[in-house]
Amino acid sequence: MLITFFRSIVLYIIVLIVMRLMGKREIGQLQPFELAISIMIADLASIPMTDTGIPIFNGIIPILGLLIMHLLISIINLKSSKAREIICGRPSILIYRGRINEKNLKKERFTINELEERLRGSNVVNLGDVEYAILETSGQVTVIQKPDKRNTIPQDFNIMPEYEGIPYDLIIDGKVMYDNLKAIGKNYNWLKKEIEKFNMKPDEVLIATIDGRGQIFCQEKEKGV
Repeated sequence: MLITFFRSIVLYIIVLIVMRLMGKREIGQLQPFELAISIMIADLASIPMTDTGIPIFNGIIPILGLLIMHLLISIINLKSSKAREIICGRPSILIYRGRINEKNLKKERFTINELEERLRGSNVVNLGDVEYAILETSGQVTVIQKPDKRNTIPQDFNIMPEYEGIPYDLIIDGKVMYDNLKAIGKNYNWLKKEIEKFNMKPDEVLIATIDGRGQIFCQEKEKGV
């Protein structure tokens, strides 16, 4: 039992490292070859994890082999657009200039109901509002609405918004984020003074952030939680 426990930990760490090296894509954004490799890695890890009669390296070596295969395919995809098309496929237009492309719909084995479901997932409830719908190689559907149905943006009114930058976490659960303080050119003493304006101490803060305009959001931790 103890051996199985330690083997599981070792294999988990190996699989975690391999998946991190493969990149940060979400499951829904994986290319077909990436999904296949992910499934095979899970399968290879489960065998030596449960069967102590199989040497643990019998699971680790094939996993590392798949990692190398993944890296090679990724390099080939970067170097050759033709190879990328063969390995990953190419996007398919499901709606073109407001009309459903029935040929592509049948080719991709997409039903009208599934297309409507994907559109609702992109916050489009009316099929008639869509100018283009493109089925990406990852399986995601990119939706481009008709010009008169799109959300307005400041540029439509010749408005130039102020630069906002990105927000930084200053404190999370009472812990000061010193790297972020350094990134914005501030120190602990400055942070402490700012937090005291909210009648709190840094260790009493659940979350404190600062945006690109210098505005600070601060929330106190609940007592007894």
